[in-house]
Amino acid sequence: MTDINTRFRGLLQRPYEPTFVPKNNGQLYFDVPDSYLTDHYRPFGAALQNRFGTNAQTRIPLPNITAPDLAYADAVSRRGGFSIFHPSHQRVASQLIELFLEQSNPDALTAMAVFVRDRVNGPLFQYALSVALMHRTDTRDVEIPSFLELFPDRYVDPAVFPQLREEGTLVDQGDRRAIEIPMNFTASDRVDEQRLAYWREDIGVNLHHWHWHLVYPARGPDRIVRKDRRGELFYYMHQQTMARYNIERFANGMPRVVAFRNFREAIPEAYFPKITRSSDGRSYPARHPNETLSDLKRVEDGVIVSIADMELWTTRIFEAIDNGFAQSSSNQRVPLDNDSGIDLLGNIVEASTLSVNPQYYGDLHNNGHNILGYIHDPDNSFLEGFGVVGDNTTAMRDPVFYRWHQHIDDIFVRHKQRLPAYTGQELAFNDVAVDSFEIQLNKANAPVNILLTFWQRSQVNLGTGLDFGPEGNLFATFTHIQHAPYSYRIRVNNRAGDTRRGTVRIFFGPKTNERGQTLPFREQRRLMVELDKFTVTLNAGANTIVRRSDQSSVSIPYERTFRNVAASSLTQNEAFQFCNCGWPNHMLLPKGSPDGIEYDFFVMVSDFAQDRVEDFDENVNCNDAHSFCGLRDRRYPDSRSMGYPFDRFTPGTIGSLLDFTKPYVNMLVTPVKIRFTNTVIARA
Repeated sequence: MTDINTRFRGLLQRPYEPTFVPKNNGQLYFDVPDSYLTDHYRPFGAALQNRFGTNAQTRIPLPNITAPDLAYADAVSRRGGFSIFHPSHQRVASQLIELFLEQSNPDALTAMAVFVRDRVNGPLFQYALSVALMHRTDTRDVEIPSFLELFPDRYVDPAVFPQLREEGTLVDQGDRRAIEIPMNFTASDRVDEQRLAYWREDIGVNLHHWHWHLVYPARGPDRIVRKDRRGELFYYMHQQTMARYNIERFANGMPRVVAFRNFREAIPEAYFPKITRSSDGRSYPARHPNETLSDLKRVEDGVIVSIADMELWTTRIFEAIDNGFAQSSSNQRVPLDNDSGIDLLGNIVEASTLSVNPQYYGDLHNNGHNILGYIHDPDNSFLEGFGVVGDNTTAMRDPVFYRWHQHIDDIFVRHKQRLPAYTGQELAFNDVAVDSFEIQLNKANAPVNILLTFWQRSQVNLGTGLDFGPEGNLFATFTHIQHAPYSYRIRVNNRAGDTRRGTVRIFFGPKTNERGQTLPFREQRRLMVELDKFTVTLNAGANTIVRRSDQSSVSIPYERTFRNVAASSLTQNEAFQFCNCGWPNHMLLPKGSPDGIEYDFFVMVSDFAQDRVEDFDENVNCNDAHSFCGLRDRRYPDSRSMGYPFDRFTPGTIGSLLDFTKPYVNMLVTPVKIRFTNTVIARA
């Protein structure tokens, strides 16, 4: 019997090739009955079997099934765009996910997925099946391919694809060269925002955003949406993304992002994405400089929202924050000024199905993406699709994504500033002192507290995403930022007479802005970035803790960000599960500068007795990026608020990070310089 990994990997690759075309480089064949074929191909059923089904090593027989009613899926054009921000698309995806979840076993799911695959929109199918696979107990370990491998057109200069097809058609597989994906191909250096293109358009960052929304869908069956602290995770993941982006702007001589809070002002930032959807050959539309929003009246797409709606929802959310409670659908007061308030607010702002009153508080976050994504054609006069910011797989490429999410983050800050500052009891860990904190590259005699970044050239196989393309591997190379691996060395003194357990929390933050001016703590605090969080056992007396950067609780390694769906050499026994939710490790640090930029690195050891939710092993697959992604089917593994101890305001007497840490021996700050070398190094 074919293992479930093979069959579902086959179904997910080359999404617009009919299912009867062999998958896995011609080695996997779905024995599709005539009843499964679409109207176009059904008259040729026998001929198709004779043509395609003879040479495959693995054949998957399929039973006759009762055809499901898929009329609801017609709301998403078979070859058009699909967006999880669209209300109508969300409803279709939710029904399709439910259809896949209700199948009795993997065989039944395979049959249903084969039937559905050639009848619905490709990205919709990929999204719905991936979400279902991840949330079913009998398919949870299926290796979900990355969106890059299925739809490389979302991330790659279109000029690369003709070269890949030429190479694959004319050159034997063993002799094929890798085609280079150019950097910064969307604008010239005359555009200031282009200084950040390497960051915004990084493939790994955009894959992270796509995968996080797979794990935490805003709409769908309740059993996949209702996860522990999912609203707070929505807040925290995006807040940390904004902090990282602003730090990166400083390193490139750019000021902090200006929040897009006035929906009636012009948007000076333009974006010309230069990427093309392979499904219909249409390019993602551009946004020209100084465009302004209009009421969205996309009747055919089911997206209708006015600027006044957006303003009203914002006002109502502000009122809820300022009053300290939200109004539920049953007209009950739901308190916000407590530890769970941020979770409730996250679901209200994102407008997940867990919102306490979606009719009243509306759909602010998602419709922000929609109204910005259709700024070029708000009433569908020109039959243009949404821009990149209207698609979660590409949204982070666009500068306006960060302006929108700065506004979203400011909403959450308005809530956070109502909460009391942490008390000394909440911050201290009696009898535990951090005596020293050093960071060092993982090589002999490396200087302390100096880290290095550089460009790295890596390679990815795009063959599984080229519909009707040549068989075999088709490699492309791309260049991205990278840092030299390093380790933290922390010396902790447990002055108690017995063993204690603690949580080590490591953050970094900028010391200065883009002009070299020292940041006051009230600004620096919002830009503190979590690097790692882990539990330690502290014996009485001196303890030395060494932790590698690649063990981060925030990030996942390169191999899991850029995985290969057709990598048949990977077996179930290898510790390489495709869980893959996490910040890309190559983006763990900011770029820095050639002369070096000094950052504050902060470490804290908090009392595990106050932190504990339930024990877990971070070395178990899928647990390693728990700070951003939580734990599958378990509670979030930290009782503290996400971002603790920097998520709350502090008294005005605290002017610097050193002022904040001075009363607490369980905290320490170390200045670390990050130096950038403008050199490209090939991945080994």
